[in-house]
Amino acid sequence: MTSQAELVQHLKEDVRVLTSPRLERAFLAVDRAYFVPKELQGETYEDYPLAIGYGATISQPTTVAFMLEKLDVREGQKVLDIGSGSGWTTALLAHLVGPKGKVIGVEIIPEMVEQGRTNLRQCYSNVLKNIRITLPEIRQAKEGVVGLPEEAPFDRILISAAAEKVPEELIAQLTPDGVLVIPIGKQFESQRILRIHKRQDGTIETEEYPGFVFVPLR
Repeated sequence: MTSQAELVQHLKEDVRVLTSPRLERAFLAVDRAYFVPKELQGETYEDYPLAIGYGATISQPTTVAFMLEKLDVREGQKVLDIGSGSGWTTALLAHLVGPKGKVIGVEIIPEMVEQGRTNLRQCYSNVLKNIRITLPEIRQAKEGVVGLPEEAPFDRILISAAAEKVPEELIAQLTPDGVLVIPIGKQFESQRILRIHKRQDGTIETEEYPGFVFVPLR
């Protein structure tokens, strides 16, 4: 595949993970090329993860589309993107929440924080300059702190690295009717994606989707 449009067509028609028109528009607007290292540009639109340095990856497009469909982001929402890495998911989320929403990415690796910020600046200056959205930000994650409690609550939380169990701190950072999407499982083993819905009364509804592999949450 040689363009974002071809990638989107593949996600819609071949693997059928891209079903929302709003998410399709976000994928078309936010070109993966701005978030892939220069030496891997020839593989930008292939449907597999790519190394971006420091043990991190930019996730497989199929996986990103699947997780964002499950997250079900609405306009005007406040969203936390944990393990923002290259900044690709952060940019996609910003497109989904629109001008009245807010997206904050957090990343534990300092070099990746700077790389993600650089990628976002380039993407917004070249691709999204005519789209009315609130610019997202990427913050340095704090050692020993899960999520971003000082900015909670969040309507949606996306985690792009695998934990062995669901951090209770993240459920506490959700609004009532909030949704958390997170990979769960041990490193180098088959993992599953969980969609956790915090109902209005505080009770939890969980859906599981097996067959994924992610880098570990740090």
